[in-house]
Amino acid sequence: MAIEEIDQITGRRTTGHIWNGIKELDTPIPRGVLLFLIVTHLFALLWWILLPAWPLGTTYTKGLIGGSQKQTVERKIVEAAASRVSWTEKIEKGSFDEIRADAQLMSKVNASGHQLFGDNCAACHGRDGKGGQNYPDLTDNDWIWGGEPDRIVETLTVGVNSRHSNSRVSQMPAFGADEMLDRKQVTDVAAYVYSLSNSASSEERVGDIEAGREVFKTTCASCHGDNAKGKSDLGAPNLTDASWVYGGTLSRIVETVHGGRQGHMPTWDERLTPAEIKILALYVSGMGERQP
Repeated sequence: MAIEEIDQITGRRTTGHIWNGIKELDTPIPRGVLLFLIVTHLFALLWWILLPAWPLGTTYTKGLIGGSQKQTVERKIVEAAASRVSWTEKIEKGSFDEIRADAQLMSKVNASGHQLFGDNCAACHGRDGKGGQNYPDLTDNDWIWGGEPDRIVETLTVGVNSRHSNSRVSQMPAFGADEMLDRKQVTDVAAYVYSLSNSASSEERVGDIEAGREVFKTTCASCHGDNAKGKSDLGAPNLTDASWVYGGTLSRIVETVHGGRQGHMPTWDERLTPAEIKILALYVSGMGERQP
């Protein structure tokens, strides 16, 4: 039989366990801790009875009050949709001029458009809409397919080079790779295009600008226009400003002329409602005005 030992300092019995010379006291669990454990277990038991809790194969215990987070979320979605009907119907049926003239409605457009843009467009164009290399900047008011809301609606609806039957189609031919132009003609026309927005630049010229002008007239003007300001009906960008999708350095322009470009804009008519597309079009068309 173990001999009961009493700790001389506390007067409590020891358990007989010793760690590194320290004897463990046989101290009872505090009543407060026991009471807390009892209360929490009773609370858990009550919750198991009242709410859905235990899985049972293909079903689960429903609970006495039948609460469900899934049902709660579904109810809130329905309520939110109902609260939006009054103003989304105005947007869907109204003209862009009527919507823009309604300050209260435009506040809804901007708030909802910001969310729609973040969820659907920011992955390519950036949260601020400034795009990046290979993706257009939507804040510079330099539009490839036109920046009026109705034009943006069409772009969002059918996409660019998408699978939509009415998709906008646009492609920059590979003039060098497909041997439509020789190397000198490629560098000449690239030098000319570069000079249109960099007349004062000191970057080294690898081609003859005047020779490039002639190549541009016979090869590029049909899409970009004789003045190189582009044609929005063809998706041909303005080459005279500082806005570039694929980069505006001389080497990048040479690369574009040589290898061609073919961008892609997905179609959103199956993902977004007509009202949401109009909201996005209005929001995107005003992004440049909201930039600091």
